[in-house]
Amino acid sequence: MNWTDERVEKLKKLWSEGLSASQIAAQLGGVSRNAVIGKVHRLSLPGRAKAGGSAPAAANARPKRPATPAPAPQRPQAEAPRILPRTTMRPNDVAVMKDGGAPVPAEETSPVTATSGNVVVPMTRKLALTQLTDRTCKWPVGDPMKDDFHFCGNDCNENSPYCTYHARLAYQPSAERRRMR
Repeated sequence: MNWTDERVEKLKKLWSEGLSASQIAAQLGGVSRNAVIGKVHRLSLPGRAKAGGSAPAAANARPKRPATPAPAPQRPQAEAPRILPRTTMRPNDVAVMKDGGAPVPAEETSPVTATSGNVVVPMTRKLALTQLTDRTCKWPVGDPMKDDFHFCGNDCNENSPYCTYHARLAYQPSAERRRMR
């Protein structure tokens, strides 16, 4: 189908009257809705208001203010384990970090009870990758690009690559993860 001057003028007239591309295609005959839309774009005819609203009503309506987003609910964040300074403890000793104090060796504390203010952190053996075995914890510590990078190296269960402490960090129950969000 060729677009003659008469058909183009009729298209412009029908388009300005607000008819849809399907209605214009039906009145012109022998042309598809997509052909009408393509010709409208090539002619750079002005667009019309979206369906469901009229242009005068949209012009008279007061401008909408941007909605201020509601503040995001605060998520409880898990307390990150604190890194302890190097002490004279043996590799498998456990230290209790008091709320701002220094680590207390496990021998000096009565049975270690982790209350809400205490964080129990195992001392690492600082093994290199080549020193790891099937029975050592493979939890990475530090930045791999730095010289002081190492692995935990504490004893682990035969069915886990991590010691008990790091296994609890790595494998959290799904219900607990949902609560953290």
